[in-house]
Amino acid sequence: MNSQMRYNAKELVSLARSPSSCFDKEGDLKICRVFRDGKFIEPRETWCRLKGNLLFLMKNKTKSCEPSELVILERCCIVEFKNKADVAVVLKFQSGEPDIYLEAASRSDCESWAVALGEANSESLCNKIQQLQTLIMEIKEERTADEVQQFLPSAQAESLADPKLAGLKKTLCEPKFEFSLGCKDLVAPTRDRKLNTFVQITVVHPGEQNSTRYASTEIVEGTRDPLFLTGVTFPPDYPIYEETKIKLTVYDVKDKSQDTGRASTLVDQKESPRTDIGRSFLGCATFKVGDLVKSKEQQLTLSLRSLDGGKTFGTIEVSFVKMGETEDGEADHITTDVKGQKCALVHECTSPENISSKENLPLLNAVLKNPICKLYRFPTSDNKWMCVREQMSESTLSFHIPKELISLHIKEDMRRNQELKELGELAPHWDNMRNSVITHCDQMLTFYQNMLAELGKHTGSSFKSSCSKGEKTLEFVPINLHLQRMYVHSPRLKDVLYDVITVGAPAAHFQGFKNGGLQKLLNKFEAERRNTGYQCIYYSPENTTKAKEVLSNINHLQPLISSHADLLLNSARQHLPDSLKNSLKMLSETTELFVHAFKDQLIRSALLALYTARPGCVLKKPTVPRSNVEDNSDQPIQDHPVQIKRQDSIPHHSEYDEEEWDRVWANVGKSLNCIIAMVDRLLEKDSPSITKENENDLPPVEHVATNISGDWYEQLYPLTVTLKDCIGEVVTRAKQSMSFVLLQELACSLPQCLMLTLRRDIVFSQALAGLVCGFIIKLHSSLRDPGFLQQLHTVGLIVQYEGLLSTYSEEIGMLEDMAVGISDLQKVMFKITEAKSDDLLPVITGRRGHYVIDIKLPEKMFELLPQEIKEGKLLHVYPILFNVGINEQQTLAERFGDTSLQENVNQENLELLKEYYRLFTEKMPPDCLPHFQEQNDLKRLLENLHQNIHAKKRKNVEIMWLAATICRKLNGIRFTCCKSAKDRTSMSVTLEQCSILRDEHQLHKDFFIRALDCMRREGCRIENVLKNIKCRKYAFNMIQLMAFPKYYRPPEGTYGKADT
Repeated sequence: MNSQMRYNAKELVSLARSPSSCFDKEGDLKICRVFRDGKFIEPRETWCRLKGNLLFLMKNKTKSCEPSELVILERCCIVEFKNKADVAVVLKFQSGEPDIYLEAASRSDCESWAVALGEANSESLCNKIQQLQTLIMEIKEERTADEVQQFLPSAQAESLADPKLAGLKKTLCEPKFEFSLGCKDLVAPTRDRKLNTFVQITVVHPGEQNSTRYASTEIVEGTRDPLFLTGVTFPPDYPIYEETKIKLTVYDVKDKSQDTGRASTLVDQKESPRTDIGRSFLGCATFKVGDLVKSKEQQLTLSLRSLDGGKTFGTIEVSFVKMGETEDGEADHITTDVKGQKCALVHECTSPENISSKENLPLLNAVLKNPICKLYRFPTSDNKWMCVREQMSESTLSFHIPKELISLHIKEDMRRNQELKELGELAPHWDNMRNSVITHCDQMLTFYQNMLAELGKHTGSSFKSSCSKGEKTLEFVPINLHLQRMYVHSPRLKDVLYDVITVGAPAAHFQGFKNGGLQKLLNKFEAERRNTGYQCIYYSPENTTKAKEVLSNINHLQPLISSHADLLLNSARQHLPDSLKNSLKMLSETTELFVHAFKDQLIRSALLALYTARPGCVLKKPTVPRSNVEDNSDQPIQDHPVQIKRQDSIPHHSEYDEEEWDRVWANVGKSLNCIIAMVDRLLEKDSPSITKENENDLPPVEHVATNISGDWYEQLYPLTVTLKDCIGEVVTRAKQSMSFVLLQELACSLPQCLMLTLRRDIVFSQALAGLVCGFIIKLHSSLRDPGFLQQLHTVGLIVQYEGLLSTYSEEIGMLEDMAVGISDLQKVMFKITEAKSDDLLPVITGRRGHYVIDIKLPEKMFELLPQEIKEGKLLHVYPILFNVGINEQQTLAERFGDTSLQENVNQENLELLKEYYRLFTEKMPPDCLPHFQEQNDLKRLLENLHQNIHAKKRKNVEIMWLAATICRKLNGIRFTCCKSAKDRTSMSVTLEQCSILRDEHQLHKDFFIRALDCMRREGCRIENVLKNIKCRKYAFNMIQLMAFPKYYRPPEGTYGKADT
C-alpha cells in the first residue's frame, strides 16, 4: 500500500462496505487479543474482510454494516501452528501491541488466511520485487565467458584484453583481476548521523547496457572515512576486459544486525542480496578496468555522486592489487584509530603458490579444487605491515578415496567368500554354519557394490555438506573436508605456510548412535562372543587378525615365489651364471619370508579344529604329547607364540597327528635346499676355481641328481616343480585352516559382526580420506626441506587430530567412532612413486588392517626425494587424538554426566605422543627442527600438556593449543574436527591462526580481537558456512554461546538459527 495514501473515517467506512469482489479475502474468524502477561479475552466470531494491508473486523455480515475495528498489517509477522489439528494463526506486532489470535473453521481455511495475511503488508510486496530482481541478476551471472565474448568481434576482444588479465596461464585458484576499496569524506544524510557504510559492486560488460550485481563489501561502522576489509576478486574464468565497467555504489545502513544476508563474492554461489529496507543511498562512481590497470599509481580516486550526476557525497579510492607484493612502509600512515575499523586492510587474493615451485602445482591441483581466498594486512608490534593470505579448498579425495577403499573391500570380501566355499566337505553342523555365513556375506557384498555404484554417479561438488551427513549413499564420504591454509609474509621473518585440514568427525551418522559408537559396540561384541558357548570356537581378536594376515601373505607370496622360480629357470635356460645367482637369491629370500609367515601356533590349532569338523574324521595314534610339542625348543613355532584365550573351547584330540603339518611345512625348506645345492654344483662345474673344501661344505641332498653334466634347465626344472608343489600343499592347508578361523568369527554373531565391520569401514573411509589429503599437502609444502624428508623416512609423521566433540548425548557415540577410526590409521603406510602419466591421484592397495597408499609425484618433484624414499621405503604415520568439548552439552556432561571417555582418550594419546617424541629424539639430529625451535621448548610443552590433561579442569582448551603447537614443532599434520567441521571448527581454526600471528609474527596486541573478528566475519570460514547450509550464519544462539570459552565466540551478527 502506498505510504503516501491517507484515509479519513468516512473513506474507511466506505471501503469496508465495498462489494466482495473488491476484497482479497473475507470470512468468519474467531478473534481475540492476547496480552503480554498471557491474559486474553474470550474469542468471538467476527466477519473479517481483507483489502491490501487493511483487515476490517465487521460488526456483522450485512452490507450496510460498519467496521468495529481496523487492523493495519504492517510491522507484524504471522505465526502459523504446524500441528495439523491447529486451525489458528497469531498476528505479532513489533510495536509491542497485544497479539491478535485468529481461529478459522477448518485447517484449509486457516492456511488460506495465513497466506493472505502474510502477503498483505508492503514489505511482502518489496520482497517479491526483490526476488524478481534477484532472479534476473542470477540469469545474468550464469552467462559464460563465451556468451559475453559474442558482443565483441574476436579481434577486438583480443585487443581489449590486457595480457595481465587474460594472457597469463592461471593456476587453480589464481584470480584474474582484483582491487580493494576505501572511502573518504563521506557526507551523512543528517548532521549528527554516524555512518555505517558498505559498497555494492556491479559489472557492466562490453556491449551490454544492463549491469550485473557482483559483490559487496562488509559494513564499516561509525566513520566517514571507511577502509573496507573485503576487496573484490574476479576468478580466472570470469569474462573481464579493459573495457569492462565497474560500478561502485555506497550505502548507509541503519542497523548492521539486519545485514545478515549480503551477496557472496563467489560467482558460483548465489545468495539473496541486501534488500533496500534499512539502508540509504549515499553515492556511486564508475570506472573502466583498463583505467585502473594502466594508471601510474594503479589507484583511482573517484567522486561519489548522486544518481543524476550532480551533487558530490565524498570520494572512493580503488587500488589495484598485485599478487605477491606487500607494502614495506610504516603502518601508521593509515589511520587505525577510527572507531569501527576492524583491521588494517582486507582484500581477496590468490593462493600463495609463489612460495613453492610452479612445477609442483599439478599435484596440488589434482587433489584440491574450488578455492576461496582472502587477504589481510595487519600491523605488527613495531608498526610494520604483515600480509596474511587465507585460503580454503575442498578436496577431490573426498570421493576418490572412498571409491578406492570400497573397491578393495569388494575384492577382499569376494576372495573371503570363495575361500569359505573352498573349505571342503564339513560335518552337517559346520556346513550349515558356513552356508549361513556365505549368505549373509553375499548380502553385504551386494551392499558394497551398490554403494560403489552410487558414488560413481556423483557429479558436481567434491565435498559432502553438513546437511548430507546422514545420507545413506554418502556414508563413506568425509563431511565437509577442506584445506585451511594461512600464508604469512612479514617484514623480518621468512614467509611461512600454516595448514590445517578441517573435516567432520569420522562417524557413522546414518547408522546412528542409539547404542553408542564403535568403541562401546566393539567391547560389547567381544564380550558376547566370549559367551556364545560351544556352538562356535572362540578365537581372540588378535588371532582373527593374525588369520587375515596369514591369508594376505599367502596371496602375496605364493605368486611371487612362482615368478622367481620361473626367472631362475629362464636364467638356467640361457646359461647366465650371474643372473642365476641373483634369481636364486630372490627366490631364497621370498621363500624364507613364506616359511616365516607360518611359524605360528594358531595354524596348528586351527588345523586340528578343521580336522575334527570334517565328516567322519579318523584319528591317528598320538606321537608326541601336545604339551611336549608346544614346549619343544626345536619347534620354530616358538619364535612368536600366540596365546589363545579359552583354549578349552578348541577341540583337543590326542590321536591327531600334529607331525603331518610339520612334515608338509618342512618340505618347503628341503625343496629350497635342493635347488640351492644344485645351483652351487652347476656353478662349480662352470667355474673350476671352486675348491674341494667348498664342495665338501655343500649340504647332502638326497633328491639331487648325481649326473649334472646335462643342461642347467633340465637339472633345475624338476626341483622347482617340487618346490611349487610343496608350497601349494602348505598354502592349501594354511588357507583352509585360516578360513576356518574366520568362519568362527563370522558365525558366532551374525549379522552383528558384518554390521560392525561395515560401521568400521565407514568411519575408516572418512578418516583415511582426510589423512591422505593432509599427507599430500604436507609433502607438497615441505618437499624442499631436507630435514622433513629425512624425518619422513626415518621416523614418520605425527598426525594430530583436534576434537571438539562433547561427551553428552549422540556426540559420545561420534567420539567413540572417531577414536577407533583414528586409531585404525596406525596400520596405514605411504609409498611415494614417480608418476608415469598425468593421473596423480593416489592408489590404495592392501586389505583391512593393512593399507599402503601410493602417492604419485611428477618427475621433477620425485627427483627431490632422498634415495630411501625413491627406492620404495614404506613411510609411517602416527595418528593421535586430543578432544575437549566446548559447547553447552559439554557443560551438562561436566556437571551431571560423565567425561571419562574424553579423559581416557586424551591420556592414551598423550602416551602415544611421548613415544613418538622419544623415537624422534633418538633417530633425528637436533638441527632438523625449524631454526626458531629448540628441544627444550618441546620438553616444556610436553610437560605442560601432561599437567593439563591430568588436571581436573572444565573445558580446558589449553590442551588443544599445546597439542597443536607441539604438532607444528614436530613437522606434523594438523586436523581440526567437530560434528560437521563448520561452526566450532571455524571458531577454533580462526583462533589458532590469530594466535600464530600474535606469537610467531608479532601481531599488534590491539589488533588480536579485531583480526579474530575479521577472519570470522569476512574470512574463509563464513564462506564454508555458506557452502554447507546456504546461509551466512554460524549455527549458534546466545544461550549456547554463554557456555563457550571466551575466545570461541563469533562476533555479533554472524550467528543465529540455521538449518544444519
